[in-house]
Amino acid sequence: MSTDNSALVAADRIGFASLTKRAFDGENLYPLWQALMAKVDAGTASAGEQLDLALITQLFGHKQAGLSIQTETLKQQQLFRSPCASDQPRLRVLALAADIDMGGNTPIEFLLQESGIELSTLYVVDGVPLPDPLPAHDVAIVIASDSDECRAALAAIEARAADWPAPLLNPPHLIRHLDRDKLYRLIGDVEGLVIPATVPVGRDALMAAANGSAALPEVAGGLDFPIIVRPRGSHAGFGLARVADSVALLDYLRDRQESDYFIARYVDYASDDSQFRKYRVVVVDGRPYACHMAIADRWDIWYLNAGMAEDEVKRLEEAAFFHTFDFGFALRHKTALDGMIARIGLDYFTIDCAQMPSGDLLVFEIDNTSVVHDMDSPQLYPYKPPQMHKIFDAFASMLERRVGSRLTSVA
Repeated sequence: MSTDNSALVAADRIGFASLTKRAFDGENLYPLWQALMAKVDAGTASAGEQLDLALITQLFGHKQAGLSIQTETLKQQQLFRSPCASDQPRLRVLALAADIDMGGNTPIEFLLQESGIELSTLYVVDGVPLPDPLPAHDVAIVIASDSDECRAALAAIEARAADWPAPLLNPPHLIRHLDRDKLYRLIGDVEGLVIPATVPVGRDALMAAANGSAALPEVAGGLDFPIIVRPRGSHAGFGLARVADSVALLDYLRDRQESDYFIARYVDYASDDSQFRKYRVVVVDGRPYACHMAIADRWDIWYLNAGMAEDEVKRLEEAAFFHTFDFGFALRHKTALDGMIARIGLDYFTIDCAQMPSGDLLVFEIDNTSVVHDMDSPQLYPYKPPQMHKIFDAFASMLERRVGSRLTSVA
């Protein structure tokens, strides 16, 4: 049964981008947390303030406590408005999110915070139907991830997708292809690309391989040591390990409690200088853009553990990667990138990858929720702001094109 939500009002909030940037810059957010908690205790906190409180709590490292505040807030209010750089926005975007931790939805505020585009976020939560009619907007984009926790939200959006009243970007059925054990089947035969098979394995099966009661290939679809293992549904390297043999696997499982895991064969992607280089490429409307490059002497590399801030030579190489991307990296891997982009089909996503010694492109992960930001110091990384704003401008232009093509087709 339809419900009239034409008067649905968005709750204003400080927002993800602002609070994350303040934490990234080292600001002490505890006084703000205390002030918001005092409002909650007094019963005077708005829904937007409660959602900000949930985020700050997660930024403090208290994930479950933050999620509890968020879930309780979303039972009462699902629509939120982010700060906009313009009093007269040129476009209204509706982001469709799930009730998940702060890394489970696309951090879209970073992409739009200086654009003059109005951003509202509608959380799609269990037990609460999507509003009918939907909040007014010119274009919508799904920002929920492929995580198990988002499945219900994606299904609810997909049920309405066919008659969505505006262009709907990153549709749910395409986001589902990003799951680790589906992705390699989708793009594994693309020319110039390497993506190891990812196999889901239960804890009991892995324990059998660890204690010698079964051989690893018997329980892991033929995969053998060395392997990469991680808890199923984990992101950002949580629980990720390289396991060389059954003894190491047993040690790994002794420290973990999860019931399900993903494993893949380990691929040595070190360059000739024994350094590992990991790239993040952002794809906007079918075009790839350089986002960052991390260099380290360890295989399990992320930008934050690569020591880029402490090494000028590394930063110079990253700057060169940015400046030469279109006629260097992107051209060199054009066949692989074009093949991936066509298969994935999403309007916006990121690729975490490396270049193999053979010259092929090694894909670690493709995601729609990776953080693409401009928080880094412009003094330390003077080459980053122009590149990030190039991506932001491309994203805003894509939204405008989608709205324009819709208006043209209607006319």
